[in-house]
Amino acid sequence: MIQMKDVYKKYPNGIVAANGITVDIKQGEFVYVVGPSGAGKSTFIKMMYREEKPTSGDIIINGINLAKIKSKKVPLLRRQIGVVFQDFKLLPRMNVYENVAFALEVIEESPKVIRKRVMEVLDLVGLKHKARMFPTELSGGEQQRISIARSIVNRPKLVIADEPTGNLDPDTSWEIMNIFKEINSRGTTIIMATHNKEIVNTLKHRVIAVEGGMIARDEAEGDYGYEI
Repeated sequence: MIQMKDVYKKYPNGIVAANGITVDIKQGEFVYVVGPSGAGKSTFIKMMYREEKPTSGDIIINGINLAKIKSKKVPLLRRQIGVVFQDFKLLPRMNVYENVAFALEVIEESPKVIRKRVMEVLDLVGLKHKARMFPTELSGGEQQRISIARSIVNRPKLVIADEPTGNLDPDTSWEIMNIFKEINSRGTTIIMATHNKEIVNTLKHRVIAVEGGMIARDEAEGDYGYEI
């Protein structure tokens, strides 16, 4: 599903955020990406959906080499990847239904398909009854659920989550993790950058630790491994 081969990323200010990363992730895996602040986690994640382009090396997602595709093809690539952010990134002037539907409207799905899929994913995240509400009327946890619904409505094979529980209280964080667990059980690959030690140590999955732009650990069922 994902292959990184000798990937380097050097920013114009001289900071090396990826220093020879090589890693394989199979379809259907659930992977935590952990490490200290400034270790290169965000760059590692962002290169997977071409928010950042590697300086050298290959990043192959579902057979597509992100290091070599033209910029005009990046939107097509991103249709195959769901991305969930810490700050939700919902559109404030659209209601819940419209926020989720927007991901299908841009790829010109039919109104019938859009309605069916939107209601399916809203049901999955437990917010079907709030379809006509606006983001400002929802709690932080509810907004994150809508963000997740939007990320999976086009049925991607890969979902990338960057600190999805970072702004949420512990109880809500576990609710969000249960949703990710359900999505993963349906065959979707999950890559999640997180600082949540309790979640990583309790809900066991593969752990990739990034330090100094390199893979410091790669464990099938690892622990968080850092003091916070």
